[in-house]
Amino acid sequence: MKAVHYSRNGGPEVMEYGELPDPQVGADTVLIAVEWISIEGGDLLNRLVSPPSHTPFIPGYQASGTVVAVGDAVNRFKPGDRVIGFNWNGSHAELFAVPERYAYPVPDGLDLRLASLIPVAFGTAHDSLFEYGEMKPGDFVLVQGAAGGVGLAAVQFASKAGATVIGTASGKERLERIVPFGLHHGIDYRNEDIAERCREITGGKGVDLVLDLAGGQGKDALLRAVKPHGRYAVIGAATGTLPSFTFFELIRKALHVVGISFGRDMHTPRVHELLAEITRQVTDGTLQMPVAAEFALADAVEAHRYVAEEHPFGRVLLKVPSR
Repeated sequence: MKAVHYSRNGGPEVMEYGELPDPQVGADTVLIAVEWISIEGGDLLNRLVSPPSHTPFIPGYQASGTVVAVGDAVNRFKPGDRVIGFNWNGSHAELFAVPERYAYPVPDGLDLRLASLIPVAFGTAHDSLFEYGEMKPGDFVLVQGAAGGVGLAAVQFASKAGATVIGTASGKERLERIVPFGLHHGIDYRNEDIAERCREITGGKGVDLVLDLAGGQGKDALLRAVKPHGRYAVIGAATGTLPSFTFFELIRKALHVVGISFGRDMHTPRVHELLAEITRQVTDGTLQMPVAAEFALADAVEAHRYVAEEHPFGRVLLKVPSR
């Protein structure tokens, strides 16, 4: 099969495109002929900072396509089924092997292009707000990095659930594009003081919940923006340079900090049920995710560079040609 791979950490240029052996089909394997790959923030971060567990290493968490083979123990899928697959690596290829517990059915009314965008972005946003962020109607929610995939999903969920949604992005034009997704207040983080604007919006109280999708960029302002006993969800990053919380920063505001790793729960019945509902809402148009750009699988270096440098609005996809 054709695949993107690398053998050392670094920028997009460490990736190569070429022929690798097809994945083996184990007892619980669902083997997917990939059509669309969603580039996730973790794909970039792992390439930068996580030493590859083996080489050549195929990056990528998530892809959609058609099942071409299943292991003897698989009972939920058969060849010909349309699915979204998740795994900790391996999606940037013509064939993607995932355990059955990390495969999710695609309904007839949903095309595989949109399906490829669903699990990580929408699931991470939902867990950040509700399962671990304890969001309630009437809360003020600050989404740091609201124009990315998880950010746009979070804006939609929070707004529909009765929160007042404050989002940060670079520039008024970019913020205006988020308004149709449910944004109530936009902050241009390049030209406005995030903490000051949040105090104005909340009447001096501070926000109830911060979703940090920007790897702690502007962390000090976010800490000033959150109210005492507020919640801070640490979610995503695309670079290896990350800040940290000091002991007294947590104590001074009695801050509740939670780390989000949706992938750790994606095999559970709870998440399978959640993703089935989210998939229904994407299918009927209740939830949306814009695609900023599409690249061929062979152009993955260019695609990763675009994600890292251009800060796309929504998600970026890789398209795999038919074998």
